[in-house]
Amino acid sequence: QVQLVESGGGLVQAGGSLRLSCAASGSIFSINTMRWYRQAPGKQRELVATITSGGTTSYTISVRGRFTISRDNAKNTVYLQMNSLKPPDTAVYYCNADIQQGLGVQNYWGQGTQVTVSS
Repeated sequence: QVQLVESGGGLVQAGGSLRLSCAASGSIFSINTMRWYRQAPGKQRELVATITSGGTTSYTISVRGRFTISRDNAKNTVYLQMNSLKPPDTAVYYCNADIQQGLGVQNYWGQGTQVTVSS
């Protein structure tokens, strides 16, 4: 019933910027915490950033000061603004959300979007 649809990934040169978007749709009462993860080939999935329903944010240290997570509750959408991109940022980026439904809170994942940073 709930889908997370991502967009904004692509190829960018080092020092460039991208903005990722993830929109939730379906049977949604409300959305609690939203998150961005990333995973490079052969590596574990890493939590990049979180934002609560109240707007409190947190970031992994490697992206702090360069990435900004935000949300638009009217659009059920979370964003990740990525500036000063570096080759180590190359990964598949996934959005994740805790969504209130009739049976309680359920966790959902997007299908992922590729971000490639070239030097």
